[in-house]
Amino acid sequence: MAEFSWEARSPLERALVAGPYGVHGDAGVSLTEIRNFDLIQGMARRGKATDMAEAAKARFGVPAPDTPKVVGAVDATLIWSGPDQFLVLSRNGKHAMGPLGQVFASSASLSDQSHARVLISVSGAKARTMLAKLSSIDLHPDAFPIGTAAATSMDHTSVTLWRGADGPDGQAVFNVLVFATFAESLWHTMLDAAAEYGVAIRHSEMLA
Repeated sequence: MAEFSWEARSPLERALVAGPYGVHGDAGVSLTEIRNFDLIQGMARRGKATDMAEAAKARFGVPAPDTPKVVGAVDATLIWSGPDQFLVLSRNGKHAMGPLGQVFASSASLSDQSHARVLISVSGAKARTMLAKLSSIDLHPDAFPIGTAAATSMDHTSVTLWRGADGPDGQAVFNVLVFATFAESLWHTMLDAAAEYGVAIRHSEMLA
């Protein structure tokens, strides 16, 4: 009888090669895949948007975003993903499907997206310039400040994009959530777009 392994692997395991890429010298773009996170999507049931918002505030201490933005809680990030819906990004199982199912039992339908999405953090002096090649979103700081989110596309691939807190170097940090089936294609597209600036590639288990 054949033996099967159910070990979870990143959809980018073959494509991601840690280290430098593109032109030599200081990297203008850093591409980091964030691994091993919990991601739950909540969608308000009909007529229950207010109840869902109240349940979210009771659970996380902050209201769920009702406009295209992200809201940070102590141990989770709430990300707008459409009208009356948001994503809960966290680690260590505290806000996984089981615990949240009880919280939103009467107000929202939940979907576990933890292994259905790939999270890529993009930073560096040329990050905004590189992303501008792939997205029609205006990423200028005045138009897309810290905490802004968008459900958009990159190179014809649907993504959820948001700007996190600036990095220790003061550079902007952008986060991209993409469906796992399209992740490898988008990853190679990002590499191609960033190659002229030099790229630092790595993976991490630290949420940006």
